[in-house]
Amino acid sequence: MVKKKKIIISIIIILLLIIAGGVFWWWQSREIKGSPEDYVIKETEEGRFVENKKAGLTVRAPEGWEAERIEFEEGAVDFSSSDLEADWKEGKLVLPLKKGCRIQASVAYEKLNFVDIKIKANYSYVLMGMKSVNFEEITINNHNALKSVFDIEEGGSGVGMSISIPADDKVYGFSVVWGAGEKENCIQEFNKFLETVSID
Repeated sequence: MVKKKKIIISIIIILLLIIAGGVFWWWQSREIKGSPEDYVIKETEEGRFVENKKAGLTVRAPEGWEAERIEFEEGAVDFSSSDLEADWKEGKLVLPLKKGCRIQASVAYEKLNFVDIKIKANYSYVLMGMKSVNFEEITINNHNALKSVFDIEEGGSGVGMSISIPADDKVYGFSVVWGAGEKENCIQEFNKFLETVSID
């Protein structure tokens, strides 16, 4: 009986290693189709806008927030509230934030459905140390979207939220993270931000 349990546990561990290796191989071998240069930050009389003409994306920065293009793989744009305070480790933001809000907009050039997005999101959240995630299908500006709220505590109230909008061969991603006691304000700003999203 004990021998059977050891064999079953060994098989499960081997299968998990094969799956993890497959995901790692896929991630390393995927073709990068976008570029950080695709994101253009423009100042206008109506405010600060970010355009990615290649992806058909335009968004407006929240008023008074900083906008910064992320120079990594397919690129992204971060919007930070003026009161943002956070710790950084190896060039990455550590969650939860101490104070303020941060929104990110990005585009992944791959054809995914909600099931695929959930699988990738769960994998990413585990790597980020998240303990819980809740998914909900919603509509953003007439586009079907998948909302996920994630937390570093099991069953916590959340440290961030992301929205994924699959369209043709792209997935438009928008996320927000917040500091302690700032969830309501940051989600309100995020919702206003999402109203400005234009996808051609």
